[in-house]
Amino acid sequence: MTNKVVNIPFDPMYEKGLARNPNMKSGEYLEGMLTDYVNGGKAKLRAQKSASTRLVTLLTCLQFAFAVYATFLLYYMSPSIDLRTKPDFSWATRIAQQWKEFIIPPHAVSRYQLASNSLVQPEILPPLRPFEVCESEKIDFVQKKSNDVVMIKLKRELYEEVMQFQSKSFGTETLKELMAMKSRWDLRVPNTTPKVTVILNHFKRKTLCSQLDSLLHQTLPFHHVWVLSFGSPNELSLKRIVDSYNHSRISFISSSYDFKYYGRFQMALQTEADLVYILDDDMIPGKKMLQILSHVAGTEKYKNSVLGSIGRILPFRQKDFSFPSYRKFRSKEAGLYLPDPAYDIMVDKIVQVDFLSSSWFLSAELVKTLFIETPFTFMTGEDLHLSYQLQKYRNAGSFVLPIDPKDKDTWGDSEHRLAYVSETTVIFKDIVQVRDDQWWKALSSGYVTQWAAMHPQKIDALFYAHSVEEVKALSPLLEKFKSTVGKKAYIAVSGGHLCPCEAAALALNWPKAVCRERRFKIFDLGVEAISGISNSEVPVLQGVYASMRGLIRVHNPSVVITVDDIDSNVKKALRMALETSKNGSTLVLLPRFSVSKVLWMADLRSTALPNWNRMRISVNIITQNRAQSLTRLLKSLSNAYYLGDEVPISFNMDSKVDEATLRLVKSFDWPHGPKVLKRRIIQGGLIRAVSESWYPSSDDDYGLLLEDDIEVSPYYYLWIKYALLTYHYDPQVSLPELASISLYTPRLVEVVKERPKWNGTEFFKHIHPNTPYLHQLPCSWGAVFFPKQWREFYVYMNMRFTEDAKQNPVQIPKSRTNGWQASWKKFLIDMMYLRGYVSLYPNFPNQQSFSTNHMEPGAHISAKDNVVSHNRSDFEVPLLGEDFRNFLPNGKLPPASKLPSLNLFNQAVSLKGLKAAGAKLRQDVLKCNVIEVVLVDHDTGLPSRCARF
Repeated sequence: MTNKVVNIPFDPMYEKGLARNPNMKSGEYLEGMLTDYVNGGKAKLRAQKSASTRLVTLLTCLQFAFAVYATFLLYYMSPSIDLRTKPDFSWATRIAQQWKEFIIPPHAVSRYQLASNSLVQPEILPPLRPFEVCESEKIDFVQKKSNDVVMIKLKRELYEEVMQFQSKSFGTETLKELMAMKSRWDLRVPNTTPKVTVILNHFKRKTLCSQLDSLLHQTLPFHHVWVLSFGSPNELSLKRIVDSYNHSRISFISSSYDFKYYGRFQMALQTEADLVYILDDDMIPGKKMLQILSHVAGTEKYKNSVLGSIGRILPFRQKDFSFPSYRKFRSKEAGLYLPDPAYDIMVDKIVQVDFLSSSWFLSAELVKTLFIETPFTFMTGEDLHLSYQLQKYRNAGSFVLPIDPKDKDTWGDSEHRLAYVSETTVIFKDIVQVRDDQWWKALSSGYVTQWAAMHPQKIDALFYAHSVEEVKALSPLLEKFKSTVGKKAYIAVSGGHLCPCEAAALALNWPKAVCRERRFKIFDLGVEAISGISNSEVPVLQGVYASMRGLIRVHNPSVVITVDDIDSNVKKALRMALETSKNGSTLVLLPRFSVSKVLWMADLRSTALPNWNRMRISVNIITQNRAQSLTRLLKSLSNAYYLGDEVPISFNMDSKVDEATLRLVKSFDWPHGPKVLKRRIIQGGLIRAVSESWYPSSDDDYGLLLEDDIEVSPYYYLWIKYALLTYHYDPQVSLPELASISLYTPRLVEVVKERPKWNGTEFFKHIHPNTPYLHQLPCSWGAVFFPKQWREFYVYMNMRFTEDAKQNPVQIPKSRTNGWQASWKKFLIDMMYLRGYVSLYPNFPNQQSFSTNHMEPGAHISAKDNVVSHNRSDFEVPLLGEDFRNFLPNGKLPPASKLPSLNLFNQAVSLKGLKAAGAKLRQDVLKCNVIEVVLVDHDTGLPSRCARF
């Protein structure tokens, strides 16, 4: 809307109200003048009627003369007449003017025009100039200053801490340095002048003229100025001021409805300019502000930013782990108001803040971001909402520009006292509470405030639930984390009707007050603020992604945990949030029925948790013609807990496999991963069947080898994963000697000729009867082998394999393995003995295990050439059918340094002692000294050199 006002030279007659009514006919006009003239000398005219007659005659002649003059004038204005030859009639004009002034005095005309205007059109106002309509705020006090020495010290200390952090993190610049940066909008470069629309929002203040005067004298001219009046009681006076400036690029836009604080931003969506400058009515910018703001906005560093002159840094966390009100009195943690003349804090370098106040300068494109989510409230807080949304969805920062204290033209707020003339809404307690709730809501939804940036958090787990049922499913594990000493875990919920915070708190048996406390515990993301009633998946994906990305950045969780059957779009959003984060957090998707089975997750170090999905454990079955045994094994495998992991399974069959086995493996359904069938053309025997059943594809590929007469516990996979994360995937743990994890607990010392019985519970009762232990003996009745040592084993067996066991150069003293024929296990035992490797074994009451051997006839058991008798009770152990955590020392796996270790003969020996015994033989593939062992290249398994242990 453009208002144009034609300036009319000032005429004293206007002061008297003289103006001719345009609707009045000329005869009426003259008659009125005559009447006025006659009335002016009433007594005299009554006595001289002849004088009046003469006057009427003269006026009639004058009218006739004017008519003749007008006729000639119209003729010569015709397009057919050559104006260059037009005669001069100015003499007629001069004569008519002289007669008019002689007959009718000017004062009579003035009085008549004033009377006619007042009677016919009282609403028409005379044209005005700014000095006639402008008003100003009365400022009869000096700038407020604090005399609180303690608070001045605290506030300045906090400001210095903020500036030091920002200077180290991304750099801060003075005004001079900013103006020296290369910019897209540089007045020194031709054709780089931006179009800037300035929006002034006015309600009651008397500062409009001061703002317009400043804008009209900017070193960078504005493109448009829009003066907004929404529901203002001063609408008419504001319009008069705009009209008085009579500027084609200054427009007045009004509405009887009060659009409050968001209306000006809604108007900004309509601009076609490059940049938008939105000002509160108490901001009088210096004359260089448009140039400074545009230049900074055009730099590569700050192009994706909102710039301003006043900002606030939100509260910091207190010692009790709560956050104070941003208006808390005498509190350092309440944050900062920048600049703050009350505490002598001036901004001499650009500073990032949590939100800007009173003025905002940004690209027109960025304004749209304000309306992605429904605001917390429309009554206040548009400043915080803008900065929050810009960071959340555009990764854009909010910055207060520095000033030159000696040059007021560089100030965005040249008269700061105006802020105190008419206090803003922050003085009202209920508004302060609303704004406190708003910024806490933002921080709880992933807003990375300056406190969060300066004080990175580290938690173990961040749970996410999209529904109340998901909260209930995750609650056992969440409570385990929260009850474990030294662990931190929070939960985020979708909010709204999907999962209200209060309902989630009730499901967790927490008080509803946790949803209102300014303390980290539960985060209501308010996904409905963006999704609303939409049936599209995009708002949900966008809302969850943006909020969770921020929360992950703030709290740096080792893992983000949710249920595996969560909404697919939410799952995508969580994955995206984690992929874009740089802290290495891992998404854990747990089947609901498995949540209560992995409470040991809370016992893992935060450094191990991110490796949750890293390992890949494959099941490799060696089978041939025991279909009934294989059926039992497959049933036990199907009944186990796999925690949603992908677990490939392979069937390794020799050439003489029977039909029943072939049909069984073909029809077997394995929902946990790919199924692979492998069959040899030429019979290879057990040594080849086992050793060639698996080869690692990476350093995170682990092979579980199972013969078909094995049966496993439902908890076997949990044991493997728990042990791997505790002893192998924790960067703080060093146990390079660990080569495999056994599922089985032996009852005999099998390498000794007499094969004496052995009970680990009795043996370790002085430590803990159920402590796991390290053993130099590898297990062939259910064990997971590590990739590096398995490659090593392949090379070793290739270099040492002989058909005749007596030709094997490795002879372990007093070991019956020296005479074993055609045994893959014999070569693995030799290698582990020579190099000091060990296996981890479980040790539970009654020797309950994660696997058992049913001792059914095969290549070794009941074989014709095997003279050793096998008593089933010595090998068949009970399977563990309950949560094994209850048996472990203190309910969890002990530290690696507390694990006891045994040599091949079940004697307690330190890990260093095991290496010493192997080195003493000097029978490895490389001839090393008695204080050295062979080191290998773990990528190839090839021996490289000898090294001291």
